[in-house]
Amino acid sequence: MTEPADTGAISLDDRLADASGSLSAAERRVAEVVVAYRELVAFGTVARIAERAGTSGATVVRFADRLGFSGFRGLQESVRADLSHRLLPAAARIRRPVSKDLVGSLGRSVAASLERTLRHLDPGEVDRAVRLLAGRRRRVFVMGGDAGSGVAHQVSVHLSMLREGVEELVGGAVEVGRTVARSGPDDVLVVIDLPRYDRAVLDVVAWARGRGVRTIAVTDSSLSPAAAGADVVLTVESHDVGPFDSYVSALAVGEVLVAGVAVRAGRSAVDRLDALESVWVDTDALSD
Repeated sequence: MTEPADTGAISLDDRLADASGSLSAAERRVAEVVVAYRELVAFGTVARIAERAGTSGATVVRFADRLGFSGFRGLQESVRADLSHRLLPAAARIRRPVSKDLVGSLGRSVAASLERTLRHLDPGEVDRAVRLLAGRRRRVFVMGGDAGSGVAHQVSVHLSMLREGVEELVGGAVEVGRTVARSGPDDVLVVIDLPRYDRAVLDVVAWARGRGVRTIAVTDSSLSPAAAGADVVLTVESHDVGPFDSYVSALAVGEVLVAGVAVRAGRSAVDRLDALESVWVDTDALSD
């Protein structure tokens, strides 16, 4: 895998993140279209995008200018470049030239992505997420898309070792629906979803929000479909490593949340871990 040249160019996602706090309501709707419907932006017209966002063509052009592009054409070219990278299948990625320094090349890429993710985490958002997850009367549900299911499982297992009432949402719509039907405003859902977004996850998020469940989204942008309407949004980078996207940053954010819950739960978490350790020792479950 070759390392991308450092041209100093600002990525589309970085432009969106930098501008998100200063966008008008109409411009924010355009931003949501850019994130959720990149194919439309890449190959559509100003009028089509304006229609999808429920605004005017002038607002679309103004949004492009606000992001620092030279009009809509500049925005469209950036989305096309981003889309071509995101949609490149593993079968194509695996055919790219590989650096002779494979460990060093991948290590630098993953380390840079992880460093940027942790540096840009909003401490206030992290604290809000930890407070929600540590609430003893809340049930906690954790769900990831197909590619993020491993991260979701790890977060779910570790949280369940610290507190009661943690459940990973897995299975088909019928099985997950039975669980969501029992949820309510006292509960919280952690969803881990990165491009390309998993429709099944987005459906569960919509169902849960409809029942008043508080939601924490771990995703690539505050404007992603998974983040829409979330109580807390924690953004991560997911650059490709070899043929596949890396979930290292998403796992790191999950570990931040787990560590925060351990601190906030205090003595109850200590007692719970002591009880687990005692059972494991008594049953000789682990080989040291």
